[in-house]
Amino acid sequence: QVQLVESGGGLVQAGGSLRLSCAASGRSFSSYAMGWFRQAPGKEREFVAAISWSGTYYADSVKGRSAISRDNAKNTVYLQMNSLKPEDTAVYYCARIGDGGGSYYYPGSYDYWGQGTQVTVSS
Repeated sequence: QVQLVESGGGLVQAGGSLRLSCAASGRSFSSYAMGWFRQAPGKEREFVAAISWSGTYYADSVKGRSAISRDNAKNTVYLQMNSLKPEDTAVYYCARIGDGGGSYYYPGSYDYWGQGTQVTVSS
């Protein structure tokens, strides 16, 4: 069974930075693409970033302000977010791509999800 545990969220002023972490249990972590999604109140869950053997992928809304990375020795994926804006406020989730693969941008492609960590950006 795979478990994903996010951490690093919090309250930050606009223009600040946060680094989110996602620790994964289970084997073969390095074999799977990992993604970050977010969900604001009243909105659908949306793609933020993903990392796979082929590279990194970002939503236009965070491109240039965020960086996804992973440490396979620690079974951990990170999301560094800079120049945060109030519209970045959301619960952030990490997820592992399913065995069937699929688009990195689509939540349905992922089969395991963490419980989420709240990010609040004040203006």
